[in-house]
Amino acid sequence: MALSGRPLEPGALDEPLITAVARRAAEMPSAPALTFVDYAADPAGERQELTWGQMHRRARAIAARLREVAEPGERVALLMPQSLEYLTTMIGAMYARLIAVPLFSPDLPGHGDRLIRSYGDADPSVVVTVTSALPQVERFLDEQSAPRPKDIVLADTVNVSLAASWPGEEIAPDDVAYLQYTSGSTRAPAGVQITHRNITANALQVWAAYEARPRVTVGVSWLPLFHDMGLILALALPLVHGNHLVLTDPVAFVMEPFRWLELLSEHDDVITAGPNFAYEYCASRVTEEEKARLRLDGLWVALNGAEPIRPDTVRMFADAFASAGLRPAAQSPGYGLAEATVYVSSKTRGEPRFTAFDRVALAGGEARPGGDTVLVSCGTPTGQHVAIVDPESRIELPDGRVGEIWVNGPNVSPGYWRNPGRTAEVFGAVLEDPAGGLPAEGWLRTGDLGVVHDGELYVTGRIKDLIIVDGRNHYPQDVEVSTQEAHEGIRRDHVAAFALAGEDGERVVVVAERARRGEGVPVEDIARAVRSAVSAAHELRLDDFVLVEPGGVPRTSSGKIARSACRERYLAGTLPVIR
Repeated sequence: MALSGRPLEPGALDEPLITAVARRAAEMPSAPALTFVDYAADPAGERQELTWGQMHRRARAIAARLREVAEPGERVALLMPQSLEYLTTMIGAMYARLIAVPLFSPDLPGHGDRLIRSYGDADPSVVVTVTSALPQVERFLDEQSAPRPKDIVLADTVNVSLAASWPGEEIAPDDVAYLQYTSGSTRAPAGVQITHRNITANALQVWAAYEARPRVTVGVSWLPLFHDMGLILALALPLVHGNHLVLTDPVAFVMEPFRWLELLSEHDDVITAGPNFAYEYCASRVTEEEKARLRLDGLWVALNGAEPIRPDTVRMFADAFASAGLRPAAQSPGYGLAEATVYVSSKTRGEPRFTAFDRVALAGGEARPGGDTVLVSCGTPTGQHVAIVDPESRIELPDGRVGEIWVNGPNVSPGYWRNPGRTAEVFGAVLEDPAGGLPAEGWLRTGDLGVVHDGELYVTGRIKDLIIVDGRNHYPQDVEVSTQEAHEGIRRDHVAAFALAGEDGERVVVVAERARRGEGVPVEDIARAVRSAVSAAHELRLDDFVLVEPGGVPRTSSGKIARSACRERYLAGTLPVIR
């Protein structure tokens, strides 16, 4: 049986969400809309704030400036660091009916290949950056084989007086608002076309799921604005009902995770989000002295998504900050993907739910309660349908059977940018013999495996990542957990397990980063412990175990293990192997 959230109000999607900025500016021009906390300028956090009136004027000025050099439908690439200018540029590009391409400054470490591929695919006419990043942007553009853009606009130098010259134009709900480039965990980055209707739908779905209070609940985020979850949180929370968003930079969080929690403690009613690693990072890095300075009883929702959710992490975070007033029910494990704008489902009522399934049965496609594989519920959807489908027969599977997760709703993108073949494959799925009033067409094939148990969604892995040996399915994340627990010399959550085609079937390879405790330990000792643990837990023989330097296991922009990229580097012999 599919999971179907209550539908959105009829007509709610006819007005693009972006038009709400002008309405908020008229209703409450002096109320705070956006606050950016800059820890690079001041370790204590320098506050920069925009009211609704100021944000609207800046966005109108950006729209006027962009339309001097670009026509509706052309692409505008944002090659700039996280800032207030980033969000006003996004809004301004949408005002101007241009297609925004939210990317990042070329000096962001670790994402060079992704930027090159995404930029080249989008083929932008205009680049927007800020003065401080201009030298890096110029260098990046000089290195590209594609023609240079028609212009480079410096968002921080655009004269606000230009706002008066912008007449405003009608925005159609089904116009493409921006291209969201995927993180590329199993393939090269692809530009997902996000329409204004998609944004509006997903924003309303998030609000309906979390029941935040209009103009009262505050959003706090450090998530990168070029990532789907970070962007929708930054747009949806303020625009739907005029709420205040407090933003900082991902680097600020990584340097001092306490900063995120400190910002949350400033508010009596607050919503935030982050990937699984962020919660584990906080639980392990924040000191007892710092915890004593926190007040987390006002944290209403802490969405955990964007990568596999570990039960141990949810419990660890709850235990670590219970003394600071954190409610167990505040943690909200969720599921989403760029192709559905971002949000699909989440656990929004009560405490997180953990269910132990039989590992062997799960590998065979059946979710049988009782066993040693504990999964975290991702709850139920809002305003859309989620079905578990046999990808071969395209028939919906009953509860308790593992299949591909399919999604249908107004938040689902119309397809990939300039890729009709891939669009037809992913977005054109047809459900055979739909029951219960489900639509037959318009289904998104997520590529993720999941199961519905007791009316809630559990994600089990990705189809392309499945390791199949002797007819048995093995989930790579299970093998990775067994690996990291086999020896203290292995860095947690920095392990990739994958299969390679061999003459006698699939060969299993594990690549793991060395932890500090592994320095000086013979590689053979670590490898022996890993092989033994994997064999005992999964009855799998590893054909190869590779220990690499920290940072050697590639990750996506959202923090997921990029197994496909790791496989490619293994085959190319470019991994930083420790001998």
